[in-house]
Amino acid sequence: MRVVLDTNVLLVILSRTSKYRLIFDSFIFEKITLCVSTDILVEYEEILGERIGREIASNVLKLIENAPNVEFITNYYKWNLITQDPDDNKFVDCAIAAGAKFLVSDDKHFNILKEIKFPQVELIKTEEFRDLLEE
Repeated sequence: MRVVLDTNVLLVILSRTSKYRLIFDSFIFEKITLCVSTDILVEYEEILGERIGREIASNVLKLIENAPNVEFITNYYKWNLITQDPDDNKFVDCAIAAGAKFLVSDDKHFNILKEIKFPQVELIKTEEFRDLLEE
């Protein structure tokens, strides 16, 4: 299953004590394929570095960059579907270009995707995605 994880999701799944750790473990054990673009990786590194430290951010990025179940996506078109926070479009564009099953995010700016018929992006909340993986 190919997915795109918003940065807020990556932040909450890393801790061993997180109730969402199953998502990260599913990535580690290659049960899901993480789709990323260069822009997403840059944001991951920046935000993780600010929130949990540069060394941990660097280690997480190395893991992502070397994992066999990561697809590096090149976006050839910018859909600009999110106007409230245009910086979030990098995740939407990646999900579309990758043909991802889900874009996982709890950010309210992504809710507009539920109203857009084309291109369709399946938005799922972190908790819903964890529950889906538990099945």
